[in-house]
Amino acid sequence: MGDLLLIRHGETEWSAAGRHTGRTDLPLTPDGEAEARSLAPSFSGRSFAFVLTSPLRRARSTAELAGLRGAETDEDLCEWDYGGYEGSTTAGIQEDRPDWSLWRDGVPARPDGRPGESAEDVGRRADRVLARVAPVLAGSGDDGVVVAHAHLLRVLTARYLGLPAADGRLFLLTTATVGRLSTEHGLPVVAGWNQRPFPAS
Repeated sequence: MGDLLLIRHGETEWSAAGRHTGRTDLPLTPDGEAEARSLAPSFSGRSFAFVLTSPLRRARSTAELAGLRGAETDEDLCEWDYGGYEGSTTAGIQEDRPDWSLWRDGVPARPDGRPGESAEDVGRRADRVLARVAPVLAGSGDDGVVVAHAHLLRVLTARYLGLPAADGRLFLLTTATVGRLSTEHGLPVVAGWNQRPFPAS
């Protein structure tokens, strides 16, 4: 059975500033592009059972720059929809709501009335992704790759482990890092987390 490799996209202007970036389709910064390229030596010459990415360009660009060809996009891999908090920082939100936690309290609707997502909403999308890839990994000796976003991947990890979606808060994930979800004695485990490969010398 293959493992599931999780890659967070490289840096964007908003990620560098700590701004919640859900559906806003930002490009990578030059530093983010360099981060993504630094992943390539780890994947060079390897075959994968699948490569899935979020349709947002920061994820697609990261996959391309990391040398992951033939990626298929999956709408369920989009980042958490932050609703009315899109573009805000946690510190800015907590000026008005000092005890606010994304994981517990969710987000308000956008000014146009469109609601954002709760942790459980994101968890349902993560569950669909896991249901899709599980039979492929079970029938292959190759690993699979998912390139997406911090909060989505944290929720997906919690759900893989059988935890509530909100327990994604336990898994810090920085830009252009790799996690590995595996099994031990038939049980789901995290075999690697928040790892950043370095360019080949």
